[in-house]
Amino acid sequence: MSSLMASISSLPPSNFPAAATTAAAALRPALFVSAAITHRWKLPPTCNFYSNPPKTLSSPSHIRTATSVVSITETTPLNTEAEVSLPLKKVLIPIGYGTEEMEAVIMVNILRKAGAHVVLASVEPQLEVKLSGGTILVADVSISECSDQIFDLVALPGGMPGSVRLRDCKTLESITRKQAEEKRLYGAICAAPAVTLLPWGLLKRKKTTCHPAFIHKLPTFRAVKTNLQISEELTTSRGPGTCFQFSVSLVEQLFGENASMEIGKLLLMDTADEVSRKEEFNEVDWTVDHTPRVLIPIANGSEDIEVVTVVDILRRAKLNVTVASLEKTLTVCGSHGIKTVADDLIKNVAESIFDLIILPGGLHGVDRLQKSKILKKLLKEQVSNGRKYGGICSSSLILQKQGLLQDKKATAHPSIVSKLEGNAIVGSQVVIDGGLITCRGLSSTPEFALAVIAKFFGHGRAKSVASGLVYEYRAV
Repeated sequence: MSSLMASISSLPPSNFPAAATTAAAALRPALFVSAAITHRWKLPPTCNFYSNPPKTLSSPSHIRTATSVVSITETTPLNTEAEVSLPLKKVLIPIGYGTEEMEAVIMVNILRKAGAHVVLASVEPQLEVKLSGGTILVADVSISECSDQIFDLVALPGGMPGSVRLRDCKTLESITRKQAEEKRLYGAICAAPAVTLLPWGLLKRKKTTCHPAFIHKLPTFRAVKTNLQISEELTTSRGPGTCFQFSVSLVEQLFGENASMEIGKLLLMDTADEVSRKEEFNEVDWTVDHTPRVLIPIANGSEDIEVVTVVDILRRAKLNVTVASLEKTLTVCGSHGIKTVADDLIKNVAESIFDLIILPGGLHGVDRLQKSKILKKLLKEQVSNGRKYGGICSSSLILQKQGLLQDKKATAHPSIVSKLEGNAIVGSQVVIDGGLITCRGLSSTPEFALAVIAKFFGHGRAKSVASGLVYEYRAV
């Protein structure tokens, strides 16, 4: 026990969540562990705890039954007599110019929620990488720093030309080839199976799926049209709309079935089939005579999945989306250490007019959004002028505090519903009441974004965008 604590205390503060996760696994291997350690950790100002990953924390082979994640509701004291220490699961997710942002962010976020040490690596000369929909992410490291590391999983996001950029990276090819040769887990989604793994020869004798637009490139007798395909160490999936399923499958292969079930609950996937997708009350027309302008304010701690998913999907429908930072810099660190570069600072757009303002969730981010006088003013003017506004997940707390849920039906993350007493809370994934649109959060976010598109442009465009995502769209 003393040696374990001594090794943890020697780590720098930036590695606290990783150390804590390792400690939890070592102290109580028999109990189910989620990402509460990293999920609850208050973001430091620099938000650097996923930067510069230590090269010594690796596993020689994947251990699919490892349980190294702590339930958000778990309150049982740790068993301090346990002496077994499980290796920290280490994951590589590379990105390049034109990578599909939803896929990259959903994978990183979910695997970090599950307790994995995820390295987001750039295959470009710089760490700032512009992705397929215009979102700019800041990678943790350059791919060159990963060449001598051992990973339990290498997972490739798709997107074009991102999949080509990954394919042409010799360092990444070498890492992934070694991964396959040594029978460790690797995976790819969307265009990446056909565009990246196939030229590398890493699909031989394996059934594979990919995005419908690229499936003709796969060998006919090995191609399957399923959302998820697991062939020994290789896992493949079809696109952004199947990425939640893909990522949770990777969690199961790394940590076991209990971990994947718990992550499914955290993402609200466990009840997705039990609640209606969308309900609308007091229907009003949202159409405008110009390209709809949407503002998404973000702060340190905002929920990465919700921000990037909404931005990605709305931009696919050609909405004019502005991501505005409430911080002093454009670079904002999300709820799970993913650094996003905003389009502008909130103070610079304070006098602009937006057809819709969307507030993302993430408890730490919500706390920071609530304190912004500029945002409060924007929301007040938005409502007084009859323009549209919305909130995802826990951001309904902001709307309530500003009196913007009064006499409105809404939905919110189940964890905060009790704090919204006095409001008519509906259990659907997405609820529209006049000019207000709200969402439960996380796995419901694609449904939310498609509902916005349908309100501005109609179901035809929403269905078209959903098809590109490989997501089943329902008008009602």
